[in-house]
Amino acid sequence: MSKRYSVPAGRVRFGGMQTPSGYLFELTGGHLCLDLANTLDQRPTEHPRELLPQYEDLLSWSVQAGALTGAEAAVLRGHASRHRGAASTALGRVVTLREAIFRVFSAVAGRRDVPGDALAVLNRFIPGAFAKRRLECRRSRFVWTWGSAEPPDLDRAHWPMVWSAAELLTSSHLDRVRQCAGAGCAWLFIDASKNRTRRWCDMSICGNRTKARRHHAKVKNQKAGSEGTEPGPRSGHA
Repeated sequence: MSKRYSVPAGRVRFGGMQTPSGYLFELTGGHLCLDLANTLDQRPTEHPRELLPQYEDLLSWSVQAGALTGAEAAVLRGHASRHRGAASTALGRVVTLREAIFRVFSAVAGRRDVPGDALAVLNRFIPGAFAKRRLECRRSRFVWTWGSAEPPDLDRAHWPMVWSAAELLTSSHLDRVRQCAGAGCAWLFIDASKNRTRRWCDMSICGNRTKARRHHAKVKNQKAGSEGTEPGPRSGHA
């Protein structure tokens, strides 16, 4: 399913913060790191769709997801425009991080052993990201922030994603991580439902599509059965 759009202002179904271009991405993961993992759409199919093909797309996604402010993204955007090779390399690191995060949390959702090599990749990102974390006092309250750098560090975009992954892996919500049951989807999300029975990343897309597909198959089978047999007493099953 395609999940990169520009939707009318005020429509918040896709989640996150509104960007100057509207809501460009559907954010249904419930946690930053899971939303990052979901930026490769149609993952189980023969033609997965990359939603972050350029560093500029990464910045737009980061603003909507709340990983960057608009001002921070503007600084990085300007620096990236002057250092395109470095920006492309930084994007490549985000893709590497994303794939490790997907493999780790997909295993968690499926109650499988976490791949050691994927966890090792995530661990390689931790020192660089955590070293940038800072405490600041704002209005008599202490808050976590990210250190600034001059010149701007193009890796700034992925630091919150690393923090998010480590936070979720060590949280009490880890057992709520799920993987969408929709054919061709595999998006990850936090199941916040009371009964912990959520199956779809988005009921209005994957859920309805799966139900429609099942209904079509049922009707087709019933039709094939009625055409292949002579009229007689109805069987006891639907």
